[in-house]
Amino acid sequence: MRNSATTIAIIITSVIVFESCKKTSAPDTGTPTAPVVIGTGVGTGPGGAIVAGTDPAIAATQGFFLNNWSAKTFTVPTNAVSTTKPSGSGSNAVSVVVDLSQIITKVSTNLYGNNTNPYMGQYVTDAVLMNNLKGLNPHILRAPGGSLSDVYFWNGDGNGNLAAPVDAPANLLNNAGASSTAYYWFGNNTQSWTFSLANYYSVLQQTNSKGLITVNYGYARYGTSPHPDQVAAHLAANWVRYDAGRTQYWEVGNENYGNWEAGYRIDQTQNKDGQPAVITGTLYGTHFKVFADSMRKAAAEVGNTNIKIGIVLSTLNDANNNAGVSNWNSGVLAAAGNYPDFFVVHNYYTPYAQNSDAATILGTSAPQTTQMMQWIKTSVQNAGVIQKPVALDEWNIQAIGSDQAVSNVAGVHAAMVMGEALKNQISLACRWDLANGWGNGDDQGIFNLGDEPGTVAMWNPRPAFYYLNFFQTYFGDRMVSSTSSSPYIVSYGSSFSSGQAGVVLINQGSVAQVVNVAFNNFNIGTNYYYYTLSGGTDNAPFSRQVFVNGVGPSNGISGGPSNYAAIPAKSAAVSGGITVSIPANSAVFLVADK
Repeated sequence: MRNSATTIAIIITSVIVFESCKKTSAPDTGTPTAPVVIGTGVGTGPGGAIVAGTDPAIAATQGFFLNNWSAKTFTVPTNAVSTTKPSGSGSNAVSVVVDLSQIITKVSTNLYGNNTNPYMGQYVTDAVLMNNLKGLNPHILRAPGGSLSDVYFWNGDGNGNLAAPVDAPANLLNNAGASSTAYYWFGNNTQSWTFSLANYYSVLQQTNSKGLITVNYGYARYGTSPHPDQVAAHLAANWVRYDAGRTQYWEVGNENYGNWEAGYRIDQTQNKDGQPAVITGTLYGTHFKVFADSMRKAAAEVGNTNIKIGIVLSTLNDANNNAGVSNWNSGVLAAAGNYPDFFVVHNYYTPYAQNSDAATILGTSAPQTTQMMQWIKTSVQNAGVIQKPVALDEWNIQAIGSDQAVSNVAGVHAAMVMGEALKNQISLACRWDLANGWGNGDDQGIFNLGDEPGTVAMWNPRPAFYYLNFFQTYFGDRMVSSTSSSPYIVSYGSSFSSGQAGVVLINQGSVAQVVNVAFNNFNIGTNYYYYTLSGGTDNAPFSRQVFVNGVGPSNGISGGPSNYAAIPAKSAAVSGGITVSIPANSAVFLVADK
């Protein structure tokens, strides 16, 4: 999806429509509850013995995305500050139980990916952004960026010029059939307002990230040569050759089922191979095989024996899809068969372009992720093909009107998506995106592009940055079972290979809660350590601020503290119970020592 910036032309002038979801829970209007000590969890096996967990088999939806898994060591904070535990009593307390004997999945670092785009400027030399990007530690960076991928020519015209090939038409059609000037993008454009392909590779190297590249499928539709599918596939294959084995993950096209995408509707008077005016899943699946053959041949020529190529699927049941093409998945999979290496899905969770409240936003993470994966599995079963790994390579919220996208609530939602992706056995995800454009507070970028109101510095991180940073730091290398006694407290348990146990606690309710945590089947140590992330009082509940253990944004307006990595953790003794207080629409990232 989403490629927009206020300083550049919009490529495709059609309305973007996504599947909606419904609110799954009402706001919490009860009073805060007090903890009940239920033990520190020293084992629930026979005779009180600790039961060791066993790693489950790698799910087909994960596959090779878990190949880079590595053990994770938790470093005990040396500057932790002792804190007083919350007080209170009562039998209606929120209790969370984490069971280390029940391992759900190993955790891949591919989960923390993000999306670049070519209208961020040549930011590779910007020390502020590069420092922040290293702090985000995305591991995967997708390019060239959303819908622009389908109008992107990585090498210009092949001669280093900023010109489209002669068979790329001067005009493209929108969903209604109206013709307008085609604005193409070029990988060899070194002007200051865009981002060159060479600099993308440089950012990957500097941030120790891997690439995920989306090749131009739209060209296979709107190209005017006698065989546009072959020409577009050859262009993609030449990119694979140029890449010379640096990139393992590739995908063909972006959201090609959508009526906002270049190539969704073509001018049949210019088409020479009899393609229909509007794309079908069958056509895309057939073309995918042409791309895959060309790209795999090119990969073999440069010694890239591990290339993986993804195919675009829809997120939810599309029998009557308002996004464009109906029955997309069935057509794609029937035509492509087992050719794809992985399946690509996007999810923008909240109802499209609605002024959703906090309860609606936070209520989407679990059901939407589960329904998405059920739909993919159902599509695969109905088509009689092999289940392949799933890449959620664009995700965010699409609520508008109240600064939702740049708010603390968006950060809480981001942490929940991480947890739900793991529960649903997804091992590669990329949030949309690094920087986008203020858009009256509807900015999905994780960094300010420089147009945010107030004295907010360019590249200032938004609240979601902090939630994703602390999730990655305080979540172990295995997800384990975790249950909560309250529908408003969501918990995600983990364990570290170095021996510690952790839990991420999300309060999606509208009042603060005190929570008691027990770790079962765990030889617990003396102390536990945690960070509380919460919003400010501005624009409640959609505060543009995030406080880390009480330390607020360095600029006083938005984002969080620039010294977040140096802020001391809170600590308390395990003896007497593990208890924490969680403000409304906030999160606690907690680790218990061994």
